[in-house]
Amino acid sequence: MATNEQVRQMITARPFQPFIIKLAGGRSFTVRHPENIACSLNGRGMTIEDEDGTHLLEMLLVEHIEPAAAPAGPKSQGNGE
Repeated sequence: MATNEQVRQMITARPFQPFIIKLAGGRSFTVRHPENIACSLNGRGMTIEDEDGTHLLEMLLVEHIEPAAAPAGPKSQGNGE
């Protein structure tokens, strides 16, 4: 089970890196910006906002938190001249 402190570390990382919250039962949510997630002060719940709406989650259901894969950017060609 992931902890509230682990979530807070991901939110406050500088620079921020998008991350995935995986729940028991197989659902997952990608947090693309730190303003899209909030944790309760007591550490028992969190709210995630994404393109599908607002999700209220219990921390007990969070199995794993991992960095999201970085989007593929354009590859540079040559030496930049």
